[in-house]
Amino acid sequence: MAGQLKEVRNRIKSVQNTQQITKAMKMVSAAKLRKAQEGIQQMRPYAKKLQEVLSNIVSSADGDIGMSLATERPAENILLIVITSDRGLCGAYNANIIKLAKNAIAEKYASQAAKGKVEIWTIGKKGYEHFAKNRFKVDAQFKDIFLNLNFESVQAASQAAVKAFEAKQFDRVELVYSEFKNAATQRFVTERFLPIPKIQAKEGAKKADFIFEPLREKLIAELMPRILNTQLYKAVLDANASEHGARMTAMDKATENANELLKTLKISYNRARQAAITTELTEIVSGAAALQG
Repeated sequence: MAGQLKEVRNRIKSVQNTQQITKAMKMVSAAKLRKAQEGIQQMRPYAKKLQEVLSNIVSSADGDIGMSLATERPAENILLIVITSDRGLCGAYNANIIKLAKNAIAEKYASQAAKGKVEIWTIGKKGYEHFAKNRFKVDAQFKDIFLNLNFESVQAASQAAVKAFEAKQFDRVELVYSEFKNAATQRFVTERFLPIPKIQAKEGAKKADFIFEPLREKLIAELMPRILNTQLYKAVLDANASEHGARMTAMDKATENANELLKTLKISYNRARQAAITTELTEIVSGAAALQG
């Protein structure tokens, strides 16, 4: 009986220690989330408007002048840029992104994958570890971006993707990431990066007639890469905020589960202690009765 009490006490202490860790991680994630949320909320309207401008220019342009990044080609070689986190303990966050990337390959690019023509660039270590372990064609050159997250490091990844597309190393580039909604909600999306998608004009709508200053060719050549850099940076900021939100939610749930487990263990401990006291009393009474007899 004493051994059982000691075992329950040890379990209670272990759960209490774990609960302290989950509470601390929740507080750290909440602090990081506030900063990440401010960053994406400030960035999103700017990136959205730039994307609209770019899509409008692409949709209204005549001919192929300066439009190499919007040129549609048969999708033979595919690049997926998959954005996960560096660390775990954030619920199903990484698993959902990885699952979405695999579904995109299976449903849209199965024939290309069978020929070994689907490549994955990972931003975040968890994605790289999974795809490398499962023998996907994966490149690790940008997996450590979250160690020092800034526009310059993301820009390098964007420029590398643009150069690879222009060199016809890839015919299509897609982003797979989590779009931040709030601390408890993320939307996992697959988004076209290259070629730049065109906006389908509504029936009867007038074609946009832009006056370009400087010349259209110079403007497009300068504007396209800059907007693509911003688009990828926005996706990385979304993913960063989503990660901290997912981890905060997961640690909050873990803390609640620890509370429930502690209640159950304390009830078990009290019952075992009560049983031990009852046993001791019975033994004392029995011994006293035996002496009297």
